Amino acid sequence: MSRRMNEAPASVGAKGEVTTVELDRHERTVARRSAESRATIPNVEFTAEVAMEATLAREAELGCGTTALLVRAVAQALSAVPRVNGAYRDGRYELYSRVNIGVTIADEGLYVVPTVFDANEKSAVEIATELADLYVRAREERLTPPDLSGATFTLTDSIAYDIATLTPLIVPSQAAALAAGPIRDVPVVRDGQVAPGHTMVLTLACDHRIVYGAHASAFLEELKARLEEAMQ
Repeated sequence: MSRRMNEAPASVGAKGEVTTVELDRHERTVARRSAESRATIPNVEFTAEVAMEATLAREAELGCGTTALLVRAVAQALSAVPRVNGAYRDGRYELYSRVNIGVTIADEGLYVVPTVFDANEKSAVEIATELADLYVRAREERLTPPDLSGATFTLTDSIAYDIATLTPLIVPSQAAALAAGPIRDVPVVRDGQVAPGHTMVLTLACDHRIVYGAHASAFLEELKARLEEAMQ
């Protein structure tokens, strides 16, 4: 990915030499959406911890990857709690009939959010195949504008990063966004006994003009149940 850089610093001060780097089109989009989100959306966050043993077993059975199972579970939870699959606009609510999940792809020099359309109607294996194609085309810069539009909800998958929690940005024209943290090996209590387990922290950021605590809690409970029982 090419960059335009200022190779001749005007001055050297306390910060050392200053090299100016122009944003590429993806970074400009991120900057614009981030500013719009923070400036216009009164967001609140809700966090839930999920036991992942059943999902990991399902992943091994299907060979589809955790992200695909997450997308599938999120889509089903949105269908069950449609208030979260909408947006606040000009004093009114918009509720969307389609469940289209934007999935963040972040890598060195790459940040895009392609859309898995009608994710609630697809199996985890179908979603995994679609995600694999989107990842390849993203790295090759072959995603088209339709690939990057139409999402009704956004999922940021941080499974590969060693972080505790992440608060996602809500994309304008969406009511909420979800960040999934890494799967951690932790001790858990089962039937009064400490045993090894695997957990994931989910953080739901909501536009409080449309998604209230009851809606957020219902969505997270639905999502947690689907992941912990591997209802795919």
